[in-house]
Amino acid sequence: MKNKLDLRSLPPLKSLKGFEAAARLQSIRGAAEELSLTHPAITHQIQVLEKHLRTKLFSRDGRNIILTPEGKLFYPFVRAALEELISGIETLRRTSMSQSSQPLRIQAYVTTSIRWLAPRLSEFRVRHPGIDLHLITCSVEWEFDESNADIGLIHSSHPLPSHLHWIKLFDSQLFPVCSPQLIEAKQGSLQPEELINYPLFQVYTESWSWDDWFNRTISLNQATGKSQIIVDTLAIALELAARGEGIALVNGPAAYDDLKSGRLVKPVEQSVGGFGEWGVVCHEEILHDHRAATFINWLTEEAAKL
Repeated sequence: MKNKLDLRSLPPLKSLKGFEAAARLQSIRGAAEELSLTHPAITHQIQVLEKHLRTKLFSRDGRNIILTPEGKLFYPFVRAALEELISGIETLRRTSMSQSSQPLRIQAYVTTSIRWLAPRLSEFRVRHPGIDLHLITCSVEWEFDESNADIGLIHSSHPLPSHLHWIKLFDSQLFPVCSPQLIEAKQGSLQPEELINYPLFQVYTESWSWDDWFNRTISLNQATGKSQIIVDTLAIALELAARGEGIALVNGPAAYDDLKSGRLVKPVEQSVGGFGEWGVVCHEEILHDHRAATFINWLTEEAAKL
């Protein structure tokens, strides 16, 4: 039999949450915003924890906070404990998910959801009427939100944590698209440097994309002076491009249907890769749920059509 835990030695759990966020962000204000608490509430949590441990965990560096040597020693244990607790909660939830009426939660980016996934869900519903889905969209956060989603359809440019399962759908490619009417006078494909003469739609969360595309197709000094219009999402950029207002840069399947129908065209032949992969991400355990396996197999089939 395992030894009894001395739970009296543990500080309040919420104080550990406040400490972890403040230590990771090096900001009381940032921790408060992340945890939807007030600045004084996070300060109080840290004070409670320091009193319990009888040591200082943070010191001031101007207007910022930094971990003391004791705080640096303590942080990895707190982080590991919270991660393990979250993992246990998620494992329990996934184990019981197939026995409940809870829908399968699918995370996808706003543009991917609107312009590629949503138009295909009716086919999935016809083929699998007994599987309920909850589509969760995100416009800024690119990572898999494993606390709120069961399956993610995401782009990734770096290895994922070992506890997550990754199924590659296709390589990432950056390529421009526009309305055929915008380049009608050119009677054919343009050269990459000619795109500088058109308005270019720049998604603010991907400020690097046009610069990288130009750097990979023409020299940097030729790309200077290009006119950019900043938008919130690729969905807006694609709609404006389809209306002939300028040129959008695509990474992923969002323009597939419009390219197939001719509403959008590629003004140049060049596309550049090396920016990661598109794929499906989930926990290993969820693959045993027939609903998740069915949806992932269907996603794989649809991606193969690209």
